[in-house]
Amino acid sequence: MESNKEPVDTTRPDEESLPEGPAESQQNFFHRAWNRLIALGMAEGAIRVASLVLTVSVFALVVWVMARFYTSTAGGSVSELAAISAPTPFPTPEVAVPAFKAAGSTTTQKGVSRLATLHTILPERARTNLVTYVVQPGDSLFSIAQKFNLKPESVLWGNRYTLGDDPHLIFPGQELIIMPVDGTLHRWSAGEGLNGVAEYYHVSPEDIINYPANGLNPATVGDYANPNIEPGKLLIVPGGYGEFSDYRTPTITREDPAVARNVGPGACVEAYDGVMGTLNFTWPTLGQTLSGYDYDPNSNHFGIDIGGEMGEDIFASDNGVVVYAGWNDWGYGNMVVIDHGSGWQTYYAHLSTITVGCGQEVYRGDVIGTMGDTGTADGVHLHFEIRSDEVGRVNPWDVLR
Repeated sequence: MESNKEPVDTTRPDEESLPEGPAESQQNFFHRAWNRLIALGMAEGAIRVASLVLTVSVFALVVWVMARFYTSTAGGSVSELAAISAPTPFPTPEVAVPAFKAAGSTTTQKGVSRLATLHTILPERARTNLVTYVVQPGDSLFSIAQKFNLKPESVLWGNRYTLGDDPHLIFPGQELIIMPVDGTLHRWSAGEGLNGVAEYYHVSPEDIINYPANGLNPATVGDYANPNIEPGKLLIVPGGYGEFSDYRTPTITREDPAVARNVGPGACVEAYDGVMGTLNFTWPTLGQTLSGYDYDPNSNHFGIDIGGEMGEDIFASDNGVVVYAGWNDWGYGNMVVIDHGSGWQTYYAHLSTITVGCGQEVYRGDVIGTMGDTGTADGVHLHFEIRSDEVGRVNPWDVLR
């Protein structure tokens, strides 16, 4: 018998179908799409594409963050720095030079600065020719030599035909020949030979021939014994030097004072005997200041010029006998020579007055005259020499006490 009852629904209320929400619908869409890619075999490619897209997105995000928040120390952004360093078709503009600051500015500049000049400075060429110099008041052999960067003896040797061997013969207004180099000047005479002239000046013939200013042609000079050189021609002898004569002040001793009879009227004529010196030499003046020439054998100046005032007393430097007292014809003016025995003598020149005579015994500190400027003296001073028969002419600075 059929039952008239309706079939009973056994489905639980919580199991009843509910409409799908938006999230579930989107999830089901991606799920179905992924299943479709798997079914088509495109799942692996899809993963790769997705990875690439994700990487590009992350990189773009990083660049944006850096451009936003990271700047250089100068305040420029990374993009700005990149723009500066990137090459451009236009040249980089030059930096403007700071404005010139006049002298006297308080700005301190460190380092070495270089001064700009619009003129080219060429080095001065060495002089090779002879020049004439007019002696000025106060000049001496040494000061003139210093002006021309020469040795004093070169000035003397360059003017031997006017000065002889005496440096004291220089006077204001006098014209001197100044050589371009250290050496000597030689005036050629007929009959001379190059070998002999060169030997006398301690050089070689080629030193004379090859010096440009001499104007000698080695090819036309000819025989050295009789060279083709015009008499009277002045020849520069670079590096040359000769021997000085000593006719002005020979060695004058108590045994033979008459050796100085050709020196001047102050010569003594007899041999003398008398007190012997101690050979301890003291200063012959009150002052000890050099005035004028110093001891310089190369310039034929074998004494020292001691300064002082006109009329100051001059004293005997040691005990001895006077062997010369009077005028000297060779530039020393009034001169006194004292022989101290044992081969030693002292010379006192340019005196204003003389208070001793030939053969007189004197003792250290005795007044023998007064200071002056007689003879060829440039100003008031005492020319003082010490000589020894054994040693020769001694530097007074080495023995004075």
